[in-house]
Amino acid sequence: MAKTYTDEFIPLTVSILTVSDTRNRANDTSGNYLADAVSNVGHNIREKAIVVDNIYKIRSQLSSWIADEVTQVIIITGGTGFTERDSTPEAVIPLFDKTVDGFGELFRQLSYDDIGTSTIQSRALAGLANDTLIFCIPGSTSACRMGWEKIIKSQIDSRHKPCNFALRLKNIGSECGTRG
Repeated sequence: MAKTYTDEFIPLTVSILTVSDTRNRANDTSGNYLADAVSNVGHNIREKAIVVDNIYKIRSQLSSWIADEVTQVIIITGGTGFTERDSTPEAVIPLFDKTVDGFGELFRQLSYDDIGTSTIQSRALAGLANDTLIFCIPGSTSACRMGWEKIIKSQIDSRHKPCNFALRLKNIGSECGTRG
């Protein structure tokens, strides 16, 4: 059985995608928060992008990161609600090789403390595509903070016990001897 954690921190390469029809680099508080939070714990930011809420533009950006040999984690903020323009789940789900069902369930459970039953309108989700871990969270900065602090940060930390996703991602095997 492969080891599911290590005592050493392994910095991962993370790309951040903001899905929004109104955000730009100056007012992307959620994307900026995530980039700072990821960097502050020692991971590397490969790229931060903003795309309009369009299934094909989302898939295009994601596909390039999934296919590259560098990006190990993608965090998407925005487009997870139920308005006409919210299309992140529809764009992302067909790209998954495996879903991480527990992520959306846990996100909504934790979110209940902040927003009550309105949490059922969050379509937060996660999955793996080409050994790239993808998290989709709502676009509010508070939702990003909660998702990062309470779930994502530990699940991409190679030291988190009893298990984490870090050792399952592309380009980790040669460093840790757990994947080939």
